[in-house]
Amino acid sequence: MTSQANGHATAADPQGDEAHGLKTLMDVLAASPAGEIAACAEALGPLPEAAPVRGPETGLVMVRGRIGGDGAPFNLGEATVTRATVRLEGGAIGHAYALGQNRAKARLSATLAALWTQGGSRAEIDAAITAPLLAARAREATQTKREAAATKVDFFTMVRGDD
Repeated sequence: MTSQANGHATAADPQGDEAHGLKTLMDVLAASPAGEIAACAEALGPLPEAAPVRGPETGLVMVRGRIGGDGAPFNLGEATVTRATVRLEGGAIGHAYALGQNRAKARLSATLAALWTQGGSRAEIDAAITAPLLAARAREATQTKREAAATKVDFFTMVRGDD
């Protein structure tokens, strides 16, 4: 029996944990530079051959925005995205999307996702790929927040005598 709390899978739901782990991997692969992914992937040793199922192919997606995060949605513009789907010899399929036109990044990301889906390499992929890339993204976010805080301007209103 699966249990859910607030729409999220709980520990009693292994499918939810599996989906969450794959989503985390795909998120961090999409957000990371290709060079960092390749460097982390070297720690896994030689990757198995992956037959292309689809792509890599490049296209456009519409980026939507909201003013203040909760306003009415509007079309902000288009972004180039590359996607790839691969199949490993064991039948595991991996999908990946990458912002931009880097086909090699999309293919490598799809291969890593397929390896993770296969199940035997999850711990190694989490240790060699997911954890270091998540840490790098956290450092970048901290640095961005620090830089933004350094430019903060506090405005105030002085009381005028005619009130």
